Amino acid sequence: MSADSVNADGFARESLAVLDRIKGSARGEVRRAAELIADCVRADGVIQAFGTGHSQAMVLELAGRAGGLVPTNRLTIADLVLYGGEDPAVLDDPLLERKSGVARRIYDLAAPRPEDLFVIISNSGVNNVIVEMALHAKEQGHRLLAITSVAHTRAVPAAHPSGKKLADLADVVLDNAAPPGDALLELPDGGAVCALSTLTGVLLIQMAVADATSLLLTSGHRPPVYVSANVPGGFESNLKLEKHYAGRIRRTAS
Repeated sequence: MSADSVNADGFARESLAVLDRIKGSARGEVRRAAELIADCVRADGVIQAFGTGHSQAMVLELAGRAGGLVPTNRLTIADLVLYGGEDPAVLDDPLLERKSGVARRIYDLAAPRPEDLFVIISNSGVNNVIVEMALHAKEQGHRLLAITSVAHTRAVPAAHPSGKKLADLADVVLDNAAPPGDALLELPDGGAVCALSTLTGVLLIQMAVADATSLLLTSGHRPPVYVSANVPGGFESNLKLEKHYAGRIRRTAS
């Protein structure tokens, strides 16, 4: 790629081309992901979404947002402090997500039920806490939906002692089509700029939610969907829906 292509128009052109390709190539897997989501909602389960680093942006896209499903819960490393009583200084460790036992602690604090679906998001799919959470979720009998870059995960070695990667453990894998390292525009002297995975991850998530909602409607289930708290009556309507999942979903100030 030439230096002339490293600009706003170049990113828009290249990223939109990937989004257009995903719209068709991921259709079958999106449908399978939607079936997992719809099955979870029908079974009175909660969608437990987990990611670290910038993957938390996609977790926020799924859990607790206007236009999204109510039975969704956001899991984060910060739960160790917010709900587990750990000293906030523990979050100063940049290698915390690589330490053994962290994921199980986060899982235990959430106290998921067997009918809960896990959605784990990681571009590389190899960080220890990501794989540990996936392993533990499967050991506990949960269905697992992964959103990851297949190209990236194939390009790097497994880091977890099990030798597993996130994609190896999932019931359904949604490939965000991001290149290894995530950045889309190659620089003339090496390296790249402008990450892609958030754009593609959001597309995949919203496609899956849309299909899941369709499946729920077709089977006669009213989808429990958030409306914006910034429209009249929205906050009160959301509170009524959330009561059904009291103690199972966390909604904190953001």
